[in-house]
Amino acid sequence: MGRYSNTLIQRNREGRRYYAANRYVEIPRSNNDLYVITTDEDRYDLLANQYYNDPSFWWVISSANPEYIGSMYPPSGVQIRIPNNLAFVLNALNINE
Repeated sequence: MGRYSNTLIQRNREGRRYYAANRYVEIPRSNNDLYVITTDEDRYDLLANQYYNDPSFWWVISSANPEYIGSMYPPSGVQIRIPNNLAFVLNALNINE
């Protein structure tokens, strides 16, 4: 099951289909979370591949750092949080790896 499986599909006035906005659970902080300082080359999908061995979990890292949402590239030189308990996040959203 993917992260869009519980997303509502809606239609606009012209009849075009689109996905409604997803609201993800707040990812609580943990003593086991990792914190990294970003570089110019970092992207959320590359970080997800590095830490979770799966680039499709980029949204977990992005959601854990809401102050930097809006791009696949976090700002260079800032500290971001990498949630260490991926299983908890997926469980909370009913997503099977």
